[in-house]
Amino acid sequence: MKRTLLIVFSLTISILHIGAQEEQKGITLSGSIQSDVLLPQDDEKIGAKKTGDLLTNTYVDLQMQSKHVDAGARLEYLEHPLPGFENDFKGWGIPSLWVKGKLGNNEFTLGTFYEQFGSGFILRTYEERSLGIDNSLLGARLQAKPLKGVVLKFLSGKQRHYWKWDGGLVSGADAEVALDEWISKLRQHDTRLSLGASWVNKYEKDEDIFVDPTHRLNLPKYVNAWDVRTTLNRGPWGILAEYAQKTQDPSFDNDYTYDPGHVAMLSGSYSENGLSILVQAKRSENMSFRSKRSMLGTSSFINHLPAFTLDHTYALAALYPYATQLADGEWAYQAEVGYNFKRKTTLGGKYGMNVKLNYSYVRAIQHAWLKWGEDTYYQDLNVQVTRRLTRDVKLNMMYMNQRYNKTVIEGEGGMIHSDIFVADAMFQIAHSTKLRTELQYLTTKQDERDWAFALAELSLAPHWMITVSDMWNCGVTDTHYYQGLVTYNIGSHRIQAGYGRTRAGYNCSGGVCRYVPATKGFTLSYNYNF
Repeated sequence: MKRTLLIVFSLTISILHIGAQEEQKGITLSGSIQSDVLLPQDDEKIGAKKTGDLLTNTYVDLQMQSKHVDAGARLEYLEHPLPGFENDFKGWGIPSLWVKGKLGNNEFTLGTFYEQFGSGFILRTYEERSLGIDNSLLGARLQAKPLKGVVLKFLSGKQRHYWKWDGGLVSGADAEVALDEWISKLRQHDTRLSLGASWVNKYEKDEDIFVDPTHRLNLPKYVNAWDVRTTLNRGPWGILAEYAQKTQDPSFDNDYTYDPGHVAMLSGSYSENGLSILVQAKRSENMSFRSKRSMLGTSSFINHLPAFTLDHTYALAALYPYATQLADGEWAYQAEVGYNFKRKTTLGGKYGMNVKLNYSYVRAIQHAWLKWGEDTYYQDLNVQVTRRLTRDVKLNMMYMNQRYNKTVIEGEGGMIHSDIFVADAMFQIAHSTKLRTELQYLTTKQDERDWAFALAELSLAPHWMITVSDMWNCGVTDTHYYQGLVTYNIGSHRIQAGYGRTRAGYNCSGGVCRYVPATKGFTLSYNYNF
């Protein structure tokens, strides 16, 4: 049956591809295929285990767009999933199926959908495959624009939890008003002002949870959350202020306490004449908000709190990533200053130079609103300098000082203090040939001590890319995590084949993290968009 379904979908894709090219009767057909394959091998040194002969995460997305009706579906095949997905996403099926009707400025969706209210403090449903996140809602969603500058949203549905739709019923409403659309003087002074408000309700049946053999918790069936926000932009200046609150929501995350939840954020920015400034502060407490109080895992969250820490792309800078502490709460601060020195100036040189300084600091809270707790959770101070040395050579340098409370974030390990150095160079060898190299070093006296990383990436436009890298723990284990990859691009097709080791650790994005076990073996990745 499974083989038959895959054949049917393959034929469907071919038919839809032809239809997309013809675009007859105003209907556009599109889609994508993503398939990541691992042929695993045992490796006792890094803890990698061979759990099958061939492991794959495969996704097929299909969409149809027309003037009044859109529709889509997604097939997921994870019957033999990649390591880290076997306990949750193992299986296959069509978890996403939706149809949307459009009339003027109004939209009505039935089926699965994603939505975010404001910054996501009380509602954010989204898909992030690398983290194993898909917390879409199955139900109905209405978006209306009854007046100029006014957007209203209403929704209700059950949340996806891997291959089930369980937990409570999630319902909500959101309103945003762009006052500058109504007040001409605001527009005349290059000012944009918007106000927003949201409400989310979770209904969940009672269940038997005991604090001891004779005392059963009286659990609320309804949990309500609301959010208010305002955004002001004038010229190069921008301000965002947002506050959200949640009623009593005893859950596994907060040890079934009955305290309400709060989160407040203030963000300011400035950008003009090559100078950019960002300053942010956030305080959150007891804001873990799940569709089912006893659930675990990243896909059961209704909401999302941004981490206010930089998402690093360099391997060693991302070795100790921060995870937002939703239940315990946190004070989080971030400040960033960037400046572009112009060409042919004393500091800018012949080709100009960009300097960026970023500082992130996260600390424990006390119940008194304006007081810090005792523990520092995370600190990151980094400076990056990007400069073109010659017409054919561009250099990016970074220094980073980090404090990472491994006990708070991962459960044990103490505070890790590290210094990280990065040199990233791009060489234009010929018109269609580029070579990018990375050298990185992390030094610390804690955990596994020092690490080194080297990478070389040769790009042969427009089709080929060859990458080799090695991440070496030179402090304690003397272990090499080597990788070799060959990538071929043609049209809308991308194929990548490789071999190597992957270190066990946390993969994070925006403060949401997922543990990924160590792997070794041959990899194959195929992506196609049509």
